[in-house]
Amino acid sequence: MRRVLAGAAVLAAAISVAVAGSSLVTAPTWAKPADAATAGSRIVGYQGYRVVVPASWQVVDLSAEPRACVRFDRPTVYLGHPGDQSLCPAELVGRTAALIIEPLDAVSAGRLAPQTAVTAAGAAVAADAVSRDDAIQVAVRGAGVLVTAAHTPDTEALVRQILASASLGRDAKPSADGLLAAPATTRAATAAAPLAAAGPQPGTYTGKGFDTCAAPSQSTMNTWRNSSPYRAVGIYISGASRSCSQPNLTANWVTNQTANGWRLIPIELGRQAPCGTRLPKMSADATTARSQGVTAANSAVSAAQALGIPAGSAIYNDIEQYPSNASCKAAVLSFLSGWTEQLHVRGYLSGMYSSGSSGVTDVCSAYHDSRYTRLDHLWIAWWNGVANTDAGPYCDASYYTNHRRLHQYSGDVLETWGGVQINIDRNYLDVSTSVTDPPPPTSWSAIVDNTTAGGFTASANWGASAFSSQRYGTDYRFADPVAASDPAWYRVNIPETAAYEVAIWYPANAGYNEATPFIVAASGGNQTVTVNQRVNGGQWVSLGIFTLAAGDGDKVGVSRWTTGTGYVIADAVRFTRV
Repeated sequence: MRRVLAGAAVLAAAISVAVAGSSLVTAPTWAKPADAATAGSRIVGYQGYRVVVPASWQVVDLSAEPRACVRFDRPTVYLGHPGDQSLCPAELVGRTAALIIEPLDAVSAGRLAPQTAVTAAGAAVAADAVSRDDAIQVAVRGAGVLVTAAHTPDTEALVRQILASASLGRDAKPSADGLLAAPATTRAATAAAPLAAAGPQPGTYTGKGFDTCAAPSQSTMNTWRNSSPYRAVGIYISGASRSCSQPNLTANWVTNQTANGWRLIPIELGRQAPCGTRLPKMSADATTARSQGVTAANSAVSAAQALGIPAGSAIYNDIEQYPSNASCKAAVLSFLSGWTEQLHVRGYLSGMYSSGSSGVTDVCSAYHDSRYTRLDHLWIAWWNGVANTDAGPYCDASYYTNHRRLHQYSGDVLETWGGVQINIDRNYLDVSTSVTDPPPPTSWSAIVDNTTAGGFTASANWGASAFSSQRYGTDYRFADPVAASDPAWYRVNIPETAAYEVAIWYPANAGYNEATPFIVAASGGNQTVTVNQRVNGGQWVSLGIFTLAAGDGDKVGVSRWTTGTGYVIADAVRFTRV
């Protein structure tokens, strides 16, 4: 996957020189390049509208290059209407800062939103411009142009400086009065009742689909509907990491595609794993990451509703490949838990897209982990060229069954159908928005501490201590390692033979044992799990999922027979049905 990002600090430094001394204006300013631009900057003009940008920015004339991809992963000013965007690379990821300056006419008027700021007559700057979904949009009456400034949280200040540098030249011509007549009222009314998709998306569907960086034009969609094997299309509806402009993606586009039989795969491409290289990143703190997942869900729902994608639809969070580790995994799973929980509150289903080797592996390894909320759908990126929903070594075949999987099996390919070419990723779907995981038949959990009456037994060789503040309860038990088992046992009454997660709590210390054996009395025989009690203390540490037989009895033991050195510790055990 490709990603080109310019450092926000570098860009900001360049533009801060360029706009020094500029101010917001309410009357025409007849700027000349020599008056406004300084070393390291340049003036870019279009239809009499002029802004100062860093000299390193590219400028693309879309009238001369109508098929150019309007991409936000490199600093660029685009002049004119974006084309159909069919050749945008499917695998672009990342966003920096960019401007689109296009005529304000019947074509662009359809993209005006309630949040679009409108300049006063004769002015080039709108002081009240707000950002929505990481873009600021300004309709400039005096030059008849619509300006869209894409940004990230890190580059928003930069694009605001660029917009504040704007002026009108003597060749500026005002827009037609009708295009912006009662703009706020009209746009608000339109937004209040958007056209609707034909039911929840992607609905119930088994078959091929594709995703691409920018939603294709209507004519392209019609041609591919008639000639290609695809009947589902991924669309990037929200998120600060989206790389492509979406000039075609409107409520009308959504209505037309679903009416024509297309299934939509709504995608949020926003915060990325804290251990990865892509921006912006979610917090490495699990609690903060969970909150960020909630925020992302609300933003995605707002975007879905504006496009007419109704409740009951699934929205897929795109988390690109990352080099996972324990803390990073915890942050990603916490973020996805907040994402899933809030989508459910808003009436939507949750999904995640990620590579098999990172996000999919992490999600599936926590399938039975009660600390995290399970996704509704799983979208597996594994380019093995096979159109099915197999996840290979990355996810157990028994997880996310019953129409809850998508598989991106090939990527970044050029395909032509009906004479129309698009750069796509290929997918195979087996999904339904009316099927979710059934809850466990009975929710049950129990904690047995070393002080629980009737729940703990140990020989006189086990001492008691309250030395560590990481203990569970009033104290814990300890013993020297010996070449004999002499286990301390935890007893619990299991309500029904079923799968249970067994987790342990212990204080950690450099003088404790690095290879303490925990014995789980599973229904198929005892299983031993070795734990390093020098680390990860003061929290629940999962031993895994085990089938435990119904009835009252010793279920977990802590053995003294270890090759490690230092005290073995017995504190508390938690049993949770999964």
